[in-house]
Amino acid sequence: MDTQIDDMGPVDVVVIGFPAGSPMTGEAVPLVLDLVDRGIIRVLDALVVYKDEDGTFSGFEATALDAKGLGELREFEGASSGLLGDEDAEMAANELEPGTAAVLLVYENRWAAPFAAAVRRNGGVLIDNQRIPMQALADALDAVEAPA
Repeated sequence: MDTQIDDMGPVDVVVIGFPAGSPMTGEAVPLVLDLVDRGIIRVLDALVVYKDEDGTFSGFEATALDAKGLGELREFEGASSGLLGDEDAEMAANELEPGTAAVLLVYENRWAAPFAAAVRRNGGVLIDNQRIPMQALADALDAVEAPA
């Protein structure tokens, strides 16, 4: 990576599971690529994890994906910063049911880079960063809208 750490935005990891029988059409890939093309995010790493029926798992970086039957993910080929490794594959596999797969993506939130850089230049440090799960958000909104 040729970007200085001080100029980077926050980095997130997302793990997307695909239960047995999921079509894995690749429909989401163009949406991620649109975010990349518009400079909103930058994909730093991509890792695919399979958990076999016997419970063993394998993880592989986004290389030669056409040969592995994952052609729709070939756009992430070469996305490897070294942030994801065997421990990450194992962690994801521990959450998977046998016969399923997951894709792990590490991405920089480039949209936040100028803000983050300004905070760092002014001595600010990130204390915490959290995500609110979609179901928790829906539940909170339902509670606010419910008659008293």
